[in-house]
Amino acid sequence: MAETVLVGGSIVDMSGVARGKYVPAARLDAFHKVGMGASPSWSVFCVDGSIAFTPELGVVGDNRIRIDPANLHTVEDGVGWAPGDLHLQDGGRSPMCGRGVLTRVVEDARSAGLTARVGAELECTLLSADGGHASTGPWAPYGVRTSLERSALLVDLTVAAERAGLGLEQLHTEYGHDQLEVSLSPTDPVSAADDVVLARIVLGRVAARHGLAVSFSPLPFAGEAGNGAHLHLSLADADGRPVLDGGTGPHGLTPAGEAAIAGILDALPGLLGVYAGSALSLRRLVPGNWAGAAVCWGLENREAAVRLVGGGPASAHGANIELKVVDPSANPYLAVAALLGSAVAGVRAGLSPADEVAVHPGESGRELPQLPASQSEAIDALEASAVARDVLGAPVVAGVAAVRRREVEVFGSQPLADTAEALRLAWSC
Repeated sequence: MAETVLVGGSIVDMSGVARGKYVPAARLDAFHKVGMGASPSWSVFCVDGSIAFTPELGVVGDNRIRIDPANLHTVEDGVGWAPGDLHLQDGGRSPMCGRGVLTRVVEDARSAGLTARVGAELECTLLSADGGHASTGPWAPYGVRTSLERSALLVDLTVAAERAGLGLEQLHTEYGHDQLEVSLSPTDPVSAADDVVLARIVLGRVAARHGLAVSFSPLPFAGEAGNGAHLHLSLADADGRPVLDGGTGPHGLTPAGEAAIAGILDALPGLLGVYAGSALSLRRLVPGNWAGAAVCWGLENREAAVRLVGGGPASAHGANIELKVVDPSANPYLAVAALLGSAVAGVRAGLSPADEVAVHPGESGRELPQLPASQSEAIDALEASAVARDVLGAPVVAGVAAVRRREVEVFGSQPLADTAEALRLAWSC
């Protein structure tokens, strides 16, 4: 393995874009102990490169990105990367640090007697080097042919992931043309969010080696398939017993498991701006896309926002819940924090979910709660959400709202095809 010459560290801003700095390997200790400077405005950079200044985040002040040398991953020959924490100059964590927010939520869950494991599924679209379609021939969703036509890339990806210390569960070509899905191994919540960023970096570098680019846009091309970033969550009590299996409730749910699902669903409309808040996100969240557009839950129901994955011998990691609405425009740290935090809120409040939906939600005959119908409505709901403020903190809510309102101003009135083209590579690493 090549010696590390250059070290990078990155944070993810409120618009879901990873931004970083690099130092010669000889300065790794400084990156760890002192950190590299970053303006407070880094937190509210927008997808179009503009800045959504707020009264608290302007041109004055400075932050520090700090990394842990023990968390360094090889992402290219001679290049190491580590997830960064955003600190203030006095050494404390910035309230805008998504990784810090998630760390706090994990600790809060522990105080409620719950531990969590999270796994992510990343969908992406392979592009030509100039950002167009990577191929134009017939496409077979999940096809053996379509996979083997990209076998050199998939082999390279497998090797690169292993070198980077990134756990892969499975990978395959997806439903959409030139679409690829990678399932990451479940781990603790903070590491799971780290792995989402690392996977995007690895995928991007592997694609480049094959003369391609990769898009993590929720909708790379107008009228075509969108990309999700589904999150899987499993929970255990203080004694290590699963709360989503082994109980007397529906499909083995324990009372805590039912309450967790109820908490996630209850808070979902107000947290949509975190999970899928971009100018393109709601174009993916339509019935029939298996994107979880219906605010309900069901066993293995892929049209429900919360899919309960049953335990037993057919489940490698036991029962878990999949939140399907999340897309790659989300800050993964904030998305995992929102998911876990709303589950914990449901457990603390002893909530009970509505009955499961065991059919396509559109055929259930039930009036289900509605998601916000526009990006502006999603922002309004986020700002009004008590769960969002409690879980993420008021500064983060304000920052997310600011960058997304900027998107409304820039992209709200332009044709969808133009927005899709403008943002096709916005979330690529």
